[in-house]
Amino acid sequence: MKSIHQTISMVSLGFALLIFNPALAQVDADSVMIRKIYTQVLKDHTMDQNLRELVYKIGPRISGSAAAEQTVVWAKSVMEGYKPDRVYLQPVTVPRWERGDTERAYFSASGGKSRLDISALGGSIPTDGILQSEVVEVNSWKALADMTDAEIAGKFVFFNRAMDPTEVEVFKAYLKAVDQRSLGAIAAAKRGAVGALIRSLTLSKDNVPHTGAVSYDEKVKKIPAVALSTISADRLSAALKADPRMILSLELKCRLLSPVRSNNVIAEIKGWEFPQEIVTLGAHLDSWDLGQGASDDGTGLVQSMEMLRVFNQLGFRPARTVRVVLYMNEEAGAHGAVEYARQATLNGEKHIAVMESDAGGFAARGFRVEAGSKALKQFRQWAKLFETYKAGDIQLEQRGIDLVPMKNKALALISLDCDDSRLFDIHHSRLDTYDKINPREVAMGAAAMSAMVLLISKYGLQ
Repeated sequence: MKSIHQTISMVSLGFALLIFNPALAQVDADSVMIRKIYTQVLKDHTMDQNLRELVYKIGPRISGSAAAEQTVVWAKSVMEGYKPDRVYLQPVTVPRWERGDTERAYFSASGGKSRLDISALGGSIPTDGILQSEVVEVNSWKALADMTDAEIAGKFVFFNRAMDPTEVEVFKAYLKAVDQRSLGAIAAAKRGAVGALIRSLTLSKDNVPHTGAVSYDEKVKKIPAVALSTISADRLSAALKADPRMILSLELKCRLLSPVRSNNVIAEIKGWEFPQEIVTLGAHLDSWDLGQGASDDGTGLVQSMEMLRVFNQLGFRPARTVRVVLYMNEEAGAHGAVEYARQATLNGEKHIAVMESDAGGFAARGFRVEAGSKALKQFRQWAKLFETYKAGDIQLEQRGIDLVPMKNKALALISLDCDDSRLFDIHHSRLDTYDKINPREVAMGAAAMSAMVLLISKYGLQ
């Protein structure tokens, strides 16, 4: 049995260790704060109610549309209700494109016409009637380069490079295939093609086409560009093998209108100790005009706003200034993000970190970080605090399009990293609806981001 003197000595030693190990006490304090954040997010259903209101009352909100402007007003009102120091609009000019009421493609086969499931790519020009021509299929840029101009001129180029199903991380498979969607129309037009047909960027085998932005070069003739569902792409490929001279017909009535003025929506809580240093958390306001834009990026939108509600409810006052930045038109040019970065430079602002949620709102695994070695070391130390919540993974190379304009302007670019297994099943398609969302997964991601914002605002970055 220990003597009373031994017991007193051990207690004294414990206090001494606490005194001489302030880092341990600080970790405990941070852990308690993070637990409070998760508890507040998980027990309250306000964020899910916000998402429902967004997707059911406003719905899809393509940049330049009335629905996009309604989203601006709605988001500003919601954030004002969380009582930050200020909420304001940042004007930005954005393109305006309408899909139109006709999207039709078919090819002639034995027994009649065979219809294809298509979706015009965002920004595509129309066909001005029915465009008919032969089709050439390519599965790589090299295959296109190896063809002669005579083989391509006056025909559709069918880009049928599939996402790699053997890639464990689905997002990597997407990144390796997305260039044909964004650049296919330019490459085809340079060789004299009359249109570009792009295999949808999904591993799903279905009849649902997935849209996305197409790029044009002002020095190259613009041609219509569409996405084909994966099943339609397979059928077209098989038909071309049976009859390489078959004729495909395409009709689009989409149109590009004059640019319009819109806004980023920004909310700010002034830092009490270092107000000149800024930490941002954001997402994009717009979506494609298919589905409801629930996953992309309705989840990111409500997750970002949730940070304001949580800080308000818990009485957190950040040491550094914290902003929620909701960007307009990520989908077709990141105009809002470019304008935000331009204004930050003009105003001489000092951004410590910029963070974005644009990974679909699925289960949060951790964060993807682009920063210097000292800052990365901090993130890896903080990761231990998130392991309890299954969000302690720190990966390199952030993936937020709206963060790119702040490269070399902020010490760290950070994107929430989510499980991507289901993301591209619904991405940029009519399947992007609320019923594909798991509210608890969205909540866990919101809590992770709010906690990371609190840590950065408290300690800063080196």
